[in-house]
Amino acid sequence: MPGREDLPSTLRRSPEKAQRTWEKTHESAVETYGEGERSHRTAFAAVKHQFEKVGDHWEPKGRKGPSDQQAAGGGPERRAPTAGGVDANATKDHLMSVARKLDVPGRSSMTKPELVTAIEKANDRATRKARGD
Repeated sequence: MPGREDLPSTLRRSPEKAQRTWEKTHESAVETYGEGERSHRTAFAAVKHQFEKVGDHWEPKGRKGPSDQQAAGGGPERRAPTAGGVDANATKDHLMSVARKLDVPGRSSMTKPELVTAIEKANDRATRKARGD
């Protein structure tokens, strides 16, 4: 199991609860599936049920549950697009609030799917910047 120093960078900048969720789920997934991508996906899926990605870190969601179509369906055979940690099942008002926090331009005229995409892109930019990429 990866130690705390091996946590993904977005989780290192996130609340302790998000870190523990990822670590415990990853440890269990490694025992079941072995080290690798599947264990990481499983751990992130657990994080996404309680947290959403905002910028370069994860914040608690207002509710627990799947964050996008892929998380709702589950299983390795059902590959649907993910929203990259954005809570795509949240209300449009919530997504507008997140977009405002991330200073997404043009947000006031965006549809809900457009907000999800714009927030995902803003999150990716913030993560790259935090990593120094």
